Amino acid sequence: MIKETYLKYIFLTLSIIIILIIFFFPFFWIITSSFKSPEEIIATSTTIIPRSFTLEHYEKILFNSDFFTYLINSLIVSFFSMFISIILSVSAAYGLHKLKFYGNKFVEYSLLVTYAFPGVILLIPIYLLFAKIYLLNTYIALIIVNVLFATPFAVWMLKAFFKLIPTEIEEAAYIDGASRIIVIFKIIIPLAAPGIASIAIFCFIISWTEYLFASILISTDSLKTLPVGLSAIVGQYQIDWGFLLSGAVLASLPVILLFLFIGKYFVSGLTEGAVK
Repeated sequence: MIKETYLKYIFLTLSIIIILIIFFFPFFWIITSSFKSPEEIIATSTTIIPRSFTLEHYEKILFNSDFFTYLINSLIVSFFSMFISIILSVSAAYGLHKLKFYGNKFVEYSLLVTYAFPGVILLIPIYLLFAKIYLLNTYIALIIVNVLFATPFAVWMLKAFFKLIPTEIEEAAYIDGASRIIVIFKIIIPLAAPGIASIAIFCFIISWTEYLFASILISTDSLKTLPVGLSAIVGQYQIDWGFLLSGAVLASLPVILLFLFIGKYFVSGLTEGAVK
């Protein structure tokens, strides 16, 4: 029995180590390579830890490029897209969960069907539509697109969280005289905090990493988002790898900070302390 437990422990430890190597080693390599000199980056002898530590790539991207312009544009688009997606997702998910109407299941399943088709097939229709209503080269165009692609899955995922909330909690609140608005804002939303945190991160990442529509709908340099701006680093004949690597590290920081800020809700119990 002890031997079997010991083997399970070894197997679990090795599995975790393999997962860490597969998923985290590329990020570690990108971070360490961003501090290497240009000569060491392109050298044939690969090094994991930089022998020539330098900050020239970060100095170049921070002080000799439009990085902050692209960063601000991405933050504006991503946060507004996330905020709107959360409002729509919470409203739609709670409505699908509580309101019983003809076609309820059809609407629920059709949310996932939208992801069966690649978004690129909507590129031309959306471009022509936005051109007719004068939304090209605006934040609004990117926000609409991001909300369009992020909200369906967010609604479907958040509906599953609402199903886990005991109906007895809502019924008790109604018996005490609480209105539906109070129940939603003071009971449902706090209990669904882990789900809302999940869709918040999901919607933010979708908006933060979106490239295709951002590169087509925005042609003004002052309005380009970070993925589009960083793509200009890749030239036709040569690539500034140090510039690109440092840009990738800096571009990942907002996502990491967002996760650290609201990630605590992932480990909290969904209905912890709700029933006394």
